[in-house]
Amino acid sequence: MIEVKNLYKTYQMGDIKVEALRDVSLKISTGEFVAIMGASGSGKSTLMHVLGLLDRPDAGQYFLAGTEVTKLTDKELALVRNRLVGFVFQQFHLLPRMSALENAELPLIYAGKRHLKDRAAKEIEEVGLKDRMFHKPNEMSGGQQQRVAIARSLVNDPPIIFADEPTGNLDSKSKEEIITILKKLNAKGKTIVVVTHESEIAAHARRIISMRDGQIISDKIISGEAKTSEIAFSENLVKDILSKSSSTVKGGIEFLDYLRQAISAMLAHKMRAFLSILGILIGVAAVIAMIALGRGAQESIEKQLSSLGSNLLLIRPGSPKVGGIAMQSGSTTRFTFQDLTAISKLTDMIKYISPSVTSRAQIVYANKNWNTQAEGVGVAYEQLRVATPTVGRFFSEQEVKMRNKVVLLGTTVVRELFGSANPIGETIRINLINFKVIGILPQKGATGFRDQDDTVLVPITTAMYRLLGKQYIDQFYVEAKSPDLVDPAQEAVTKILVKEHHIAAKDAEDAFQVRNMSDIKAAMESSTKTMSLLLGCIAAISLLVGGIGIMNIMLVSVTERTREIGLRKAIGANNKDIMTQFLIEAVLMSFIGGVSGIALGTGVSVLITLFSGWAVKISLFPILLATTFSLIVGIVFGLWPAQKASQLDPIEALRYE
Repeated sequence: MIEVKNLYKTYQMGDIKVEALRDVSLKISTGEFVAIMGASGSGKSTLMHVLGLLDRPDAGQYFLAGTEVTKLTDKELALVRNRLVGFVFQQFHLLPRMSALENAELPLIYAGKRHLKDRAAKEIEEVGLKDRMFHKPNEMSGGQQQRVAIARSLVNDPPIIFADEPTGNLDSKSKEEIITILKKLNAKGKTIVVVTHESEIAAHARRIISMRDGQIISDKIISGEAKTSEIAFSENLVKDILSKSSSTVKGGIEFLDYLRQAISAMLAHKMRAFLSILGILIGVAAVIAMIALGRGAQESIEKQLSSLGSNLLLIRPGSPKVGGIAMQSGSTTRFTFQDLTAISKLTDMIKYISPSVTSRAQIVYANKNWNTQAEGVGVAYEQLRVATPTVGRFFSEQEVKMRNKVVLLGTTVVRELFGSANPIGETIRINLINFKVIGILPQKGATGFRDQDDTVLVPITTAMYRLLGKQYIDQFYVEAKSPDLVDPAQEAVTKILVKEHHIAAKDAEDAFQVRNMSDIKAAMESSTKTMSLLLGCIAAISLLVGGIGIMNIMLVSVTERTREIGLRKAIGANNKDIMTQFLIEAVLMSFIGGVSGIALGTGVSVLITLFSGWAVKISLFPILLATTFSLIVGIVFGLWPAQKASQLDPIEALRYE
């Protein structure tokens, strides 16, 4: 079963080289019960580690079941170790968070045989622990824990059992129980190799190998015990295991096992896992709340901008300078309906045009009165400034021509004069003149210190000739047919006004102003997007800090669980298994933090709306973004600790204090 030739193993301890094995050659047949004895530092444990595929020799050859294994990869060694070797350690190395049954099942997980978990229960019964099957290690005695370790070593039915000082920490009664179990296993054909320094333990073996200073000094057969019948094995046993493994596609049950192990580890260290989750939770919640706040502000601004109209030009009289002194607006250039007619002819560029005159006015209804802004406009104002009434109607061209005394009220005026009553059809007095209410304007909110809803609209002709007594138009609203025509329309309007008012081109800027509202709109939208991006970046930084917290916690976890990692490797876990488990653990914490963060972020956004009145908008994109980013954080920041865990040497890990 085992044959080694000229093995050498040297350890570097600072500046000193320690030769743990020196020219060791040995053969162990199938079904033997061998005890390897020697003082501390004699090399017996190193030899067992090499024979058990936990360590590699510096030189020499090792044939296991007729196949040389010294040149196998770490992954292949882990696979062979899982199938052919069972370990029983002096320190038991049971995972404290798992029951006896779950500890015994561990080798099945790495063998892809979780469906054979009944075998673990059977082995627990075989070692006499049926009634302690679901107890955790801290609820069992030392002897019981060692029996669980023996059951774990047998669950994959390996032909070889290595026991490293299996009775070293036990009382006399427990020692006898463990030796009895090992002898029964040997009687069933298992090859038993026990490392011990106790002569009374070695006396139970059929063969005793003594070591000193890394060399075998004696190898003798103990008489008086019948030789165990050997079990035949295939000379291609190792090759068969490797070939079957390469052709086996591992399914989802393996992932579920990884997930189960990760959840178990998190539950075993609740506070540590909670702190890791908390960092991601706060980060994701911040991302969602900040982006929702930014998008809400953006929508609020866009709503206000939409009230201005799209592709809008605003034409006002200028403030000319005489002797360096700015004169009153409109003192030299005054707009008339003739200008309106001339500009209206630009039908290839202009979609709508509306004149406007404004003034403050006193409004009275019954025993209530209110001072507001009265504006006279044309019919096209409804489309230009998105002023379609929510209740009632807009005035018509006929009403403009006839200078009818009809009025549309802003929502603020309605509230102050009518409260909750319906004003449609009622008569109000504007500057002592009776007007009939025909509509209520849509709510537009406030811009700066001005309430856009504190206004009334009347026909332009009515305002000029009946209400305000104005002979000239204050300004024009012009809407271009498309965004591409805004600049050409602005140039065309400028040329018409220069021509109509006989103004020199160089004086046009002082004579009148043509303001492009698209520039203002674009600037405000750009500012809002910048604000949203800034808020998102700040939140992303908090998410990044949460990721660093996960990495820190996982690095601590790797250190705390070093011996566990060593155990898992000893029972067949390869580097990929260890890395996958730790990575899933990190991603799982990130995912839980992400989902919790979504709930918290959504709740915070709602609370902001309820208590502050700020506009927020929760959309699917930031939720998906935050969740995806949290998973990426789990992968990226969990990768290094997982990689570090997977690269641990099993021997050093098992010895870690």
